[in-house]
Amino acid sequence: MQHIDPASLNYLPTRIAYLRDFIGFSQADADALHAAAPVVGPLVPTVVDTVYEKLLSFDITAKAFVPRQTGYTGVAPAQLEDLKMDHPQIKFRKDFLAQYCKKLVTMDYEQESSWEYLDKVGLMHTGEAGFKHREKKPGLRVEYIHCSILMGYVEDILVNAVATHPDLDLDTKTAVIRAVNK
Repeated sequence: MQHIDPASLNYLPTRIAYLRDFIGFSQADADALHAAAPVVGPLVPTVVDTVYEKLLSFDITAKAFVPRQTGYTGVAPAQLEDLKMDHPQIKFRKDFLAQYCKKLVTMDYEQESSWEYLDKVGLMHTGEAGFKHREKKPGLRVEYIHCSILMGYVEDILVNAVATHPDLDLDTKTAVIRAVNK
């Protein structure tokens, strides 16, 4: 049995090593994600639209988008009913999600900076700053249930896209689906 000191998980490299060992994330998984870039890349706008349609279809998730978003300088929605897919603040958020999706299939998973980025994205949704530009901004707190179900929703979209893609052979589909699940 491998021993993991709980205190060591406060240190990102140790936490990442544990995560990779636990789920078996390997260079082959990173390679599969990179191989998926030509398939996933063109799907990003559709995935992002689908995600935001889902987020805006429930008041409990949509309300997170009413306050002015960090970095957004346009007119913020005054109330929940003002939120529509074409609202400039929603477009602003959609652009961030699109960049994040592209990074997932292009980043170098051997570089600590890649994991630092992922860690900061996760951290900023807990109410902590995460990134320097958020240090003096109000906390962004998204409850775990919403993060979890959104990840499941996005995973379902990606798994379906890969599984039904006509130009991928079975071995590639399997490798990409397994990597996405990790």
